[in-house]
Amino acid sequence: NMFSSKLVQIISNWLDNKFMVIYRADSMHLIRKFSEPKKESIYVEKTLNEAAAYFGISSNALGYVVEGDSNEAKLCSIFKGDKKGTAIPAELFESYGTIRFINMFPLVVNALMNGGTLVVDEFDASIHPMALMNIINIFHNDEINRNHAQLVFNTHNPIFLNANLYRRDEIKFVERDEDTHYSSHYSLSDFGTTGKSGVRKNEDYMKNYFVDRYGAIKDIDFTPIFEELISRGKEV
Repeated sequence: NMFSSKLVQIISNWLDNKFMVIYRADSMHLIRKFSEPKKESIYVEKTLNEAAAYFGISSNALGYVVEGDSNEAKLCSIFKGDKKGTAIPAELFESYGTIRFINMFPLVVNALMNGGTLVVDEFDASIHPMALMNIINIFHNDEINRNHAQLVFNTHNPIFLNANLYRRDEIKFVERDEDTHYSSHYSLSDFGTTGKSGVRKNEDYMKNYFVDRYGAIKDIDFTPIFEELISRGKEV
């Protein structure tokens, strides 16, 4: 009664169809389903294999195999041999990073083609940074990202603190208070562009981060633990 039904429908459709949140991306497993699968058949997706080739997989194809009575398909490495080909479960042959990329790439395509918002936990884990940077640049490419898709992810890798990749307002930090254990969230653009703490567009963000100009960094030193163990002369 308080809001336009049309507005509510727009928001509901966005949440249902365009908002994708991937929690624990390191353990994500994409499930492929086919409406009327043929048992013991191999399904090879052209787009997925083209992306895999750019990623560095050239000795074999990747496909999905339907086994048993389930319509769910299992990701496999496909090797040419006889007319059917030989399928080996991908987790037995491919690297962990390759499997993560293959599971993640269809979601990237979905977001870009449909104007969705893709939120990923640890987006960069086990995947080559050059592949990730290219995906980020594609989201920033207005000629490709015509539907205004968005990518949001967290990372512990400072390589993404790059003025060529992000605007200052797109880089966010999270800093935890060691006394209260509360976390504060702020943007690089909050520092402004003038004064002692100002951040200009062409500065080396990563270098500044490591000299603690932006906060959200902690000095970690495990040396005392090992010094104590050595002094005690004990094995753990």
